[in-house]
This record gives sequence, structure tokens and C-alpha cells, in this order.
Amino acid sequence: MEALFSGFFSLFFFILVVLVLSSFFTVKQQTAAIVERLGKFQSVRHAGLQWKIPLIDRVAKRLNLKIQQLDVLIDTKTLDNVFVRMKVSVQYMVIKEQAADAFYKLEFPESQITSYVFDVVRAEVPKMKLDDVFVRKDDIANAVKNELQDAMRSYGYDIIKALVTDIDPDEQVKHAMNRINAAEREKTAAEYESEAQRIRIVAVAKAEAESKKLQGQGIADQRREIARGLEESVRMLNNVDIDAHEASALIIVTQHYDTLNAVGANNRSNMILLPNSPTAATGMLSELVTALTAAEQMKNVPRKDERENMRP
Repeated sequence: MEALFSGFFSLFFFILVVLVLSSFFTVKQQTAAIVERLGKFQSVRHAGLQWKIPLIDRVAKRLNLKIQQLDVLIDTKTLDNVFVRMKVSVQYMVIKEQAADAFYKLEFPESQITSYVFDVVRAEVPKMKLDDVFVRKDDIANAVKNELQDAMRSYGYDIIKALVTDIDPDEQVKHAMNRINAAEREKTAAEYESEAQRIRIVAVAKAEAESKKLQGQGIADQRREIARGLEESVRMLNNVDIDAHEASALIIVTQHYDTLNAVGANNRSNMILLPNSPTAATGMLSELVTALTAAEQMKNVPRKDERENMRP
């Protein structure tokens, strides 16, 4: 009998120890424990060693109080009828003071957040063209955050940030955008190249004009010096009792052979047929004198109207 009592006491003590030990539990940092008593919400316990009534109280749920992220993929259409796939990342967390609402009011918070994201994005993106979607992605993200902030706070969730992390149009659309960009750059390059070509042409034309101007001045100076030299040569020949015709013939013959010498000195010159006999220079001089004499006689002939006035 005593042995039976001793065994019962040992069992009772063991059960008591187990119950006492099971009444204590720990809650990790950034975690909230929902404690229910007989199926009814009793309290929210936070980090540290906690106590509950054995067999009556139980930990119904441990909620993570850290910031969490939910990635939502959405297929939608823009104003210019381009289908795009967008990735919206929503960063949210359980409000510490509303941990009970977060547990009891929402069964699947991720599904609720996803529904709001779909609703906002599909309401905002169809109002924009594809280029505006890339430029105004922050406006879309802010619209998502504001909508979620108002809706989820009553459920015990705080929306920290909403980010549009990816905008992926159809492959054909991306290729078309790349071609447009490449064509635009080629157009700009062609404009710059044309401008550079125009500048080069203008510079060459200015240089050629300046060269022609200087060349003309050089030729004029050269001819002026030649005329001065001829005048001096004729004066010197007259001083040695050579008449004007002979002096002119001598000068023309000298120039004739100087020209032949200059042509022969240039190895790239084309063939030029010039009279090379001494009589040729005399023939040219005779023809020149005859032409000058005829011109002088024509000057002395009175015009028709003058002849009519001269009639008695």
C-alpha cells in the first residue's frame, strides 16, 4: 500500500512539474504571441519569458513584427494598347499595438494586399502611354501605397513602401523601341556629319577663293613687271640706233624662246605646238603690226552720222 502511494505521489509530482514547466514560454525579439484562454483572445505577449495558465491558456499564433516584402506580378495594358508585365514590391509590417487585429481580422493578408495592388495598377496604368509608365513609375508606386495604407491599417498592417521594380513590355515592343532609339541616334549623327561636311566645304571654298585672289594679284603684278621690263628694253634698244619694229621683233623672239624653255622644263606638261623658227616671230610681229595699223586707220574713218553732217 505504501509502495502504491509512493508511486502515485511520484506520478503526481511529475505531472505537476510538467504543467509548471509548460506554463512558461519564451517569445523571440520582433515577435508577438497571441494567447487565447479557452478559445477566446486573452492577451498579446512580446519578447521575453512569459507565463500562461496550463491547460487553459494556449499560444494561438506567433506573429512576425519585422518588415516583410510581397512581390506582385501584374499583366496590364497601357493607353497606347501595349501589354506590359509589371512587378510591384510591397513592404509591410504588423503594427505592434494592433497585433490582435492583424491575427483575427485577416486570414490571408498577402492575398488582400495582392488584390489591392491589382486594382490600383490596373486603374492607373491604362491612363498612361508606355513611355509615361517608365517615367511615372514612382507615381504608380505612391498610388499603390496610399490605397493600401488606408485599407490595411484598420486590419493592423502598416505599408512601409511600394516599389515598381520591373516594367517588362512584349519582346516585339522592346525591339521596336530599340530600333526607334537607334534611328534617332543615326539621324542625329547624320545631322552632325552633314554640318561637319558643310563646314569643310565652306572652308575649302574660302581657301580656294583666297588662293584665286592671291593668284590673280600675282599674275597682275607679274604682268605689270613684264610691261615695265619691255618698256625699259625698248628704250635701251632705241638708244643703240635700233628702230621700233626691230626692237619689238627682238623682244617677241626672246619671249617666244623663254616660253619654249618654260614648257620644256615642266615634265608633266601636255604637248603644245608652237612655231619654233626665227621667222615665225617675225611673222607674228608683222601680223600684229598690220592689225594695229588697221585698227588705227579705222579710228580715223568718220562714222556715218559724221559723214552726213559733213555734207554741204
